[in-house]
Amino acid sequence: FQIPQISYASTAPELSDDRRYDFFSRVVPPDSFQAQAMVDIVKAMGWNYVSTVASEGSYGEKGVEAFMQLSREAGGICIAQSLKIPHEHKPSDFDKIIRQLLDTRYARTVVLFASDEDIRGILNASKRADQVGHFLWIGSDSWGSKNSPIHQLEDTAVGAITILPKRATISGFDAYFMSRTLENNRRNVWFAEYWEENFNCKLMSSSKKDDSSRKCTGQERIGVDSKYEQEGKVQFVIDAVYAMAHALHNMQRDLCPDVSGICPEMELAGGKKLLKYIRSVSFNGSAGTSVTFNRNGDAPGRYDLFQYQRSNGTGSGYRAVGQWTETLQLNMEELRWPRGEQDVPVSVCSLPCRAGQRKKVVKGMPCCWHCEPCDGYQFQADEFSCKLCAYNMRPGANRTSCRPIPIIKLEWHSPWAVIPVFLAMLGIIATIFVMATFVRYNDTPIVRASGRELSYVLLTGIFLCYIITFLMIAKPDVGVCSFRRVFLGLGMCISYAAMLTKTNRIYRIFEQGKKSVTAPRLISPTSQLAIAFSLISVQLLGVLVWFGVDPPNTVVDFDEQRTIDPELARGVLKCDITDLQIICSLGYSILLMVTCTVYAIKTRGVPENFNEAKPIGFTMYTTCIVWLAFIPIFFGTAQSAEKLYIQTSTLTVSMNLSASVALGLLYVPKVYVIIFHPELNVQKRKRSFKAVVTAATMSSRLSHKAADRPNGEAKTELCENLEPNSES
Repeated sequence: FQIPQISYASTAPELSDDRRYDFFSRVVPPDSFQAQAMVDIVKAMGWNYVSTVASEGSYGEKGVEAFMQLSREAGGICIAQSLKIPHEHKPSDFDKIIRQLLDTRYARTVVLFASDEDIRGILNASKRADQVGHFLWIGSDSWGSKNSPIHQLEDTAVGAITILPKRATISGFDAYFMSRTLENNRRNVWFAEYWEENFNCKLMSSSKKDDSSRKCTGQERIGVDSKYEQEGKVQFVIDAVYAMAHALHNMQRDLCPDVSGICPEMELAGGKKLLKYIRSVSFNGSAGTSVTFNRNGDAPGRYDLFQYQRSNGTGSGYRAVGQWTETLQLNMEELRWPRGEQDVPVSVCSLPCRAGQRKKVVKGMPCCWHCEPCDGYQFQADEFSCKLCAYNMRPGANRTSCRPIPIIKLEWHSPWAVIPVFLAMLGIIATIFVMATFVRYNDTPIVRASGRELSYVLLTGIFLCYIITFLMIAKPDVGVCSFRRVFLGLGMCISYAAMLTKTNRIYRIFEQGKKSVTAPRLISPTSQLAIAFSLISVQLLGVLVWFGVDPPNTVVDFDEQRTIDPELARGVLKCDITDLQIICSLGYSILLMVTCTVYAIKTRGVPENFNEAKPIGFTMYTTCIVWLAFIPIFFGTAQSAEKLYIQTSTLTVSMNLSASVALGLLYVPKVYVIIFHPELNVQKRKRSFKAVVTAATMSSRLSHKAADRPNGEAKTELCENLEPNSES
């Protein structure tokens, strides 16, 4: 190409934002590409917390600025510290930088945009601080694959990843440059200075070399009398010159098609038009790779990646581990680390949170966070939040999901069930035995005197009190829940209705006897049954209303055993009967019990052998004590995790005890006499109602004088066949 002898210096500001357009720097990949390659390396390693160190000046500061900008755009990389090495530095400045880097110890990765001398200073300071192997260096192209920055500091450089523009050795240039001498290269005004430096000699008196230097002979030969190595950027210098030549050639072809050389249109074209032609060139460069420019005027970035490694077999040295040509290609298997780690070393502000923990990000530092466990019934919904499981779920073992809460019920083999069932079975056997005995000796005086009809009603109620134990422990379903509603209060209601009818009859008889010889109304067996069944019907009516308003069903209660530790949480399969409904169902029976107790107290003065008033009284006193103990236990355990077991066991045991007290005090003495002393089971002589009441009244008045009480007159039975108008 014939490059015209014209100057575009006057138009240089137009070429690139008030800066002289440097074709060489544009052919060499810019700092932004180098910084992008470094960002890609950092991300590929999983490092998100790094520091930067730059030499003061255009190269270092712009390189770090580009790296920080690109890391912000890429996201996921935080800059722990960004430090600068001053121009006029001292060893203490490097020591200070190392101390500052150690303030953020978790940021082991250090990105270096620094000169050879500054790199040596940093490595030396880390060695003085006894931090060999701590830092993970990423060096820019100023480090590249040079040995000079790490000479005698190889240990501190092990593991360093460096970047170098992809380049090739131009063989023709070696032959050309090694043939240059002082005679054939006079056009280069800097060549004489290079000659003196290269051969360490002095050419002329105006030379900067001191007088002690030897005189140059001019016969020295490059590469023979001195060490020669082709500068790595020769390729880019050649390509820059050719890029300018191609641009001028294309410009001349377009503007001066009929003229060889420069035409007036070309002289007046200006720098902006020339810049347009430069950016549009495309040709194969000196190394065989294409030379093009992007819209910013930069050549494509192509880099080789090296790692300084130490090997027992081959010694230390740089090893190619990948390349970057707009995308990263890194051979992870080829990497070796300073402390012999098998895996990539960590350079993060915070370690990843374990499963079941959420990140609480530190304000202004997205790469730093605190790990907070998801507690209670929460699970890890995503990286940054915990959420509650559904009401019927609990977190899994690692708290990354929810799983169903196990559903339980009161099992037959549970200790809470075994004891009530054992008591109920004994009670049922005893009740059946008593009932069979009464049926067998149905016409004997003792059975008849106790009021056979109400006795059987009372035994039925006692039997149902025992039966409810099995319904309360059985697996809940609609049928079981229906029977629970019916029989929960029915057994007690039947028992206390029968006893209330008995005590009320005795009370009315003796109260009436004080006023007249006429027997009170409704004391016959039929009347007594009618009264008892009327009282029982109130309970049945209430149950029917309950069925209509709220049909029975089963529910799974997840709140009852919702323990602090989700692993212990259980859902309880139960009938939809609340504690209040249980008490309401038993409330009417308790009212009958209290009323019966009142009548038992009022008839306490009646002689014991006249009737069952006193045994009924003792039964009611004991029963009241049982239920007074039941209520605080039942409601006091409402918040307990063992509520299902405690309340069910307490309720069934209380009903068993109530039934057992009535059975023991009212029927065991009679059965004992019937079986073991049949001679006492004989008919007493009949008396009129007036005689019986008079004897009872006198006996009551004289009960404190035991010696005066006539044995034969006072100890009579108020028999069931007592007629109001019968004669003595």
